[in-house]
Amino acid sequence: MIPPLPHIKAMQAYALADLKSPPGKRLISLSQNECLRPPSPNVTRAAEAALAEAQLYPDPNWNALRGAISAHYGVPADQILLGNGSLELIGCLTRAYADADNAVLVPRHSYPFFRTAAQFADARVDLADEVDLAVSVDHLLQATAPDTRIVFVANPGNPTGTRISQAKLRRLRAGLDAQVLLVIDEAYGEFADHLNEPVFDMVGLGNTVILRSFSKAYGLAGFRVGWGLFPPDIANNLRKLMNPNNLPAVSQAAAMAAVEDPDYMRETCVLTGVLRQQICARLVKAGFAVKDSFTNFLLIRFKSGAQAQKADAALRAEGIYLRLQSGAGLGHCLRMTIGGMEDNQIAVEALTRWAEKEKI
Repeated sequence: MIPPLPHIKAMQAYALADLKSPPGKRLISLSQNECLRPPSPNVTRAAEAALAEAQLYPDPNWNALRGAISAHYGVPADQILLGNGSLELIGCLTRAYADADNAVLVPRHSYPFFRTAAQFADARVDLADEVDLAVSVDHLLQATAPDTRIVFVANPGNPTGTRISQAKLRRLRAGLDAQVLLVIDEAYGEFADHLNEPVFDMVGLGNTVILRSFSKAYGLAGFRVGWGLFPPDIANNLRKLMNPNNLPAVSQAAAMAAVEDPDYMRETCVLTGVLRQQICARLVKAGFAVKDSFTNFLLIRFKSGAQAQKADAALRAEGIYLRLQSGAGLGHCLRMTIGGMEDNQIAVEALTRWAEKEKI
């Protein structure tokens, strides 16, 4: 048998959600941060129309979709790259700019795929402490080493749900060496755009990348569309690693229809925020420690990892799936996606019953 490269053999497979509903129980999945409602009705019509030309290869330059994103977000179309989910873009960035001779730096409780992507390139992963589960600019700058090549920051963060201000992101960039690539992942950015002006202009510095996604606020997780704004030189190098037909025509059509219906997306964000606040209040009343969130999920903290696992097992027995956060160094936490009203109600009631039984 042909062995893989040593650093690939040493990797653990990325942990996916394990969804197995018990017999006779309806599956309630609040574990993958999916949107609480289907995408804009315009998406269905656009996707169906695209299927009529499925014999053709998709546009490898995503021209129409690039134009729509450019118009909505006010960014240059020629600096936009589209990925098969933002995961493709993250993976290509690490392969293009990191290797076994340098390091990738991430906040301690950040999105676990940042670490996985660094392992693709055999790069060392360094962790920077956070403050109250939020990214700390000071700790990131202190943790930067002479061989640090990439710094990843998710803002708002996953799984913490916390965010830092535009001013702090700019201070981070100013404090990093010019040869360090800063990647700001804003997969949940639409849920917090009303709080801050976007930082797309930072890409003009030449050493910063901003990533976004259509999976969350736009409700297109099944179409796998991520995008980012890149300095021209970085974009040119990244394209060398990307599949030239990475985004199916139906996905391009769906994403274009979604971004051209911004009112529907904003309505989704508002509805998500209202339900999130209601759920947070009920969980706090039941005795749980819950962080404020700027996303479509909540992070629920328990006294110990054992207690979190016990709660998770009790929920699973009823067909309710949240997500343990051991992979992000938060084994004492469960992350709960904000779903539809009925599913939210069932999950909160189950957690409340468990809390009363366990006397937390």
